[in-house]
Amino acid sequence: MSEVQWNRLTAAQIRALAAQDAVVLLPVGATEQHGPHLPTGVDDFLAAEVCRRAALLASEHTGVVVTPSIPTGLSEHHMAFGGTITLSLPTLHALLRDVCRSVIRAGFSRILIVNGHGGNMTALNALTTELTAELATPIAFASYFGAGREVVRDTLETQNGLMHACEGETSMMMAAYPELIHREHLAEAHGPQITLPAESTEPVYMAVSFDRITKSGVAGDARVASPQKGETMLSGCARALADIILRDPWAR
Repeated sequence: MSEVQWNRLTAAQIRALAAQDAVVLLPVGATEQHGPHLPTGVDDFLAAEVCRRAALLASEHTGVVVTPSIPTGLSEHHMAFGGTITLSLPTLHALLRDVCRSVIRAGFSRILIVNGHGGNMTALNALTTELTAELATPIAFASYFGAGREVVRDTLETQNGLMHACEGETSMMMAAYPELIHREHLAEAHGPQITLPAESTEPVYMAVSFDRITKSGVAGDARVASPQKGETMLSGCARALADIILRDPWAR
């Protein structure tokens, strides 16, 4: 199947996919500051791009369709920089519930929420449990950079995983959306290394505004980014996500 995006298909085509028990990918991103060199839509764009690529790969073996992405998430920690749109947790819950309910009413039963923003991870783990109970349908959840953890780690030079507006995110944007890179600001696109809150081993969690962590808005070092690294990571994360689809976690 050459077209996998829900909003580029007709209702009849979507009904046919539902009749095949196709898998539905639901990308969830964020709209927030990404340093001086990247647009605010990075997390949304990359989640949607990896889903599109993964769906094309998996569609060789099973039906797959990708819903329009949810472009906003939990970004309170970036508000101090401006340029950020954030949801509250109840709003994100309600939005996901309504989208998933619509997908189910369209005849689908296998939904994979695919996250592209570190700040959504902990919430989406919990919301996946809530949605499964509320909708009486097994909902699955993965972060694309978690699914592709190995290729991300093996590709990057200065970090082991994604941070923020970093070598990894900048490289993938160079590969997928080169026209959106403000290259004149790459020299200043660096900051301290961080661990994503959902992956932290610290015994205590407290909310911290991102401007207290980095004045540039960047965590990691975008100066060593390249489109070649980006293409390797996008392809690898898409393959890892396609492998998850084909393992059919809903059948457990």
